[in-house]
Amino acid sequence: MGVGISVKTTSSKRRPSNVPKTLSVIPLPHCPTAPSLSNHAYICLPFLSKLRISSCSLLFQYISLKHLRDRALRRTEEMAKEMQKTSMFIERNPGDYENGDICKNLDDDGRPKRTGTWVTASAHIITAVIGSGVLSLAWAIAQLGWVVGPAVLMAFSFITYFTSTLLADCYRAPDPVHGKRNYTYMDVVRAYLGGRKVQLCGLAQYANLVGVTVGYTITASISMVAVKRSNCFHKHGHHVKCQTSNNPFMVIFACIQIVLSQIPNFHNLSWLSILAAIMSFAYSSIGLGLSIAKVAGGEPVRTTLTGVTVGVDVSGSEKIWRTFQAIGDIAFAYAYSTVLVEIQDTIKSSPPENKSMKRATTLGVSTTTLFYVLCGLVGYAAFGNDAPGNFLTGFGFYEPFWLIDFANICIAIHLIGAYQVFAQPLFGFVEGWCARQWPDSKFITREHAVDIPCYGVYYLNLFRLVWRTSYVVVTAVVAMIFPFFNDFLGLIGAGSFWPLTVYFPIEMHIAQTNLPKYSFRWTWLKILSWACLIVSLIAAAGSVQGLIQSLKTYKPFQTQE
Repeated sequence: MGVGISVKTTSSKRRPSNVPKTLSVIPLPHCPTAPSLSNHAYICLPFLSKLRISSCSLLFQYISLKHLRDRALRRTEEMAKEMQKTSMFIERNPGDYENGDICKNLDDDGRPKRTGTWVTASAHIITAVIGSGVLSLAWAIAQLGWVVGPAVLMAFSFITYFTSTLLADCYRAPDPVHGKRNYTYMDVVRAYLGGRKVQLCGLAQYANLVGVTVGYTITASISMVAVKRSNCFHKHGHHVKCQTSNNPFMVIFACIQIVLSQIPNFHNLSWLSILAAIMSFAYSSIGLGLSIAKVAGGEPVRTTLTGVTVGVDVSGSEKIWRTFQAIGDIAFAYAYSTVLVEIQDTIKSSPPENKSMKRATTLGVSTTTLFYVLCGLVGYAAFGNDAPGNFLTGFGFYEPFWLIDFANICIAIHLIGAYQVFAQPLFGFVEGWCARQWPDSKFITREHAVDIPCYGVYYLNLFRLVWRTSYVVVTAVVAMIFPFFNDFLGLIGAGSFWPLTVYFPIEMHIAQTNLPKYSFRWTWLKILSWACLIVSLIAAAGSVQGLIQSLKTYKPFQTQE
């Protein structure tokens, strides 16, 4: 639909009664996303002779039309910029509008052109997936053994890949290629399912995002502490306790996140995701290499087909609870569905977003699965049933200390980027909701231009500054109170895996394709969903039990050994 401008005369007395009220629309350059603008008028070109309009008057009308057209173009540009301010995943670049060609700078939904590709989407996925979860896989395999451990890893890998492809097809509705875009996970659920399921999705998604950011704060501080303790052990010997508090390092991590959180759009952080992905490969490779070296060294360790042995390593009840918790840890290691839709919203529309996202998912999940299998199995072979919960920070290795330090620094840098990947959707949701509730509040909506040396103009929003800073501070305080790495990871994974990774993608796929009830495909999709629910419940139970045991001996804010 093109954009048109019509003209309004200055005197209503001269209009004959039989003259239509609308002037023939003057077409603007074809732009399907621009809004239709019209000033109601009553002159039509076929009646110009009857109205005896002089050539001077016609010239005046032409000039007026051109003025209105230019004004409409300027207004369209302003609307596009305003729309962009509320989008957290689109980069704002005022220079894109200087040429005046609106259509070339806007997508089919009126938002600025998306520039992401399957490569950048893969970087975001790897940043989100290969995280702190990989560090606990050796411990998880130790609880499950050589048979069940790899089987659970591969099962979660397949389920995550399959349901992610279903979710990628739901980004547009109702058609996966030509339908209307949905910008968040909640928008997708609203388009296909609606009702209370939208609220349930929002509760599960944003609770998970909060939990992940708390977990990453814990993990980053543990890695920073490990650097300090590693140097202490190297200097004074392994017999020294080298007690170090995590709290100062949580404060350092929080300060970094406060600064990064003020960047309004996720798209501006693509460089950070790429850097974080590189860091994840670096520390995973170091951990893998050290494990291989330990195995090659021939140091005897005890491994079994069923994992830790009842009566030798643990009691019968501990074996059950640890098994449940290990399943939760593996589920957390594949958790990225919470941000899949937001990542897909950064991808350009040619080729279709669902195809690019499936390609990115294939690369991301296959790459992470390879690393997980190697790190988990080789780590178990290196440490046996005594594998630490975090084999880089649990001091399964002491030397070479400089390489251990570098690996832990890589972990911290990676988690700085991963924190933003998971926090930005929550930031955008709260800010968008507040803007809709109080649209006239200058505190919430006004942006102040600030010149920053070596950066340029930064648009400061006071509400964004206060809200995001407060959020980072709260997550840091919660992390100081509950610094239980493995139990926390298992609880997060168990709580989010079924609803966000399995249930909603399957239900939306059924609604999108109108699958007949009780058909073969419908039946096995339902069986998969119910099986994953059972797994999530037992994993959550194991994690809760682990947290309860940890809380019995823990005192908040005290230095840990």
